[in-house]
Amino acid sequence: MSAPPDPRPAPEASAFELSPEPWLEAFRRAVAAHRQIFAANSGIAGRTEYEGIGEGGDRTLVIDRLCEDAVFAELERLRAGGLDFRAIAEERGEVAFGSEASPLRVVIDPIDGSLNARRTIPCHSLSIAVLDGDSMADAAIAFNHEFGADEEFVAVRGEGARLDGRPLEVIAGDGLEVVAMEATRPERMLAALELLDGRAYRIRTTGSIAVSLCYVAAGRFDGMLSTRHCRSVDAAAGQLIVREAGGGVYFGGIELGATPLDLGSRYHVVAARTEADLEVLREAQRALP
Repeated sequence: MSAPPDPRPAPEASAFELSPEPWLEAFRRAVAAHRQIFAANSGIAGRTEYEGIGEGGDRTLVIDRLCEDAVFAELERLRAGGLDFRAIAEERGEVAFGSEASPLRVVIDPIDGSLNARRTIPCHSLSIAVLDGDSMADAAIAFNHEFGADEEFVAVRGEGARLDGRPLEVIAGDGLEVVAMEATRPERMLAALELLDGRAYRIRTTGSIAVSLCYVAAGRFDGMLSTRHCRSVDAAAGQLIVREAGGGVYFGGIELGATPLDLGSRYHVVAARTEADLEVLREAQRALP
């Protein structure tokens, strides 16, 4: 029996469907700029300077703004090259580059794991997704650069995922030997640990939803779950990397094609290498208070 037709209209042709390279080259230039920003603000004191509240609702660190500025400089170059799109970024919110009729969306978290970056804990990343629609299902390019290990995770829709240029696949077999828990406070972690008692062997917390999703794709984690809601900027890139590596993602009961990208929307995220492991983590997430 053939699959039912997709009710969504086909997206308009777009530049990244012809070649993802202009996007990836721009994101890599942003990574180089970020390295300079982190080097110029190398200590905890220098990285703990705030300047108001960003559009995502969190207090904005100066380094958050500087890193986002570096990404926007690259987006301006892409726009000057003839691309139209709308950016959705943690600090600036939604910004149109050219025609607002374009189906392209660029979802940006300039520092996923800001607390890690502020406290000079190495695990934090630049996370960017390019989409040709308004939901997570429309993700077409995913880019995540983790600065601690200096690793680049990339996925292109229908072409798989890669880690530093090498093909990336989840490891085979069921069983939750190592599970990541993110966006958590102590009281919520305790509740989640009780729900996973006897079902997961070890728990890890990287401090970055984007990085944990990439680590599921790489087989380092068997699964991950957020114990409180996340935003599109946290998960848009990582969820495509997981799916292109062969894993599964669950957004708290919201269908993938119904997960909005605006900064006001919130949802839980769960990911795992197999459907059986995903169901265990879904049950735990659904039971959280």
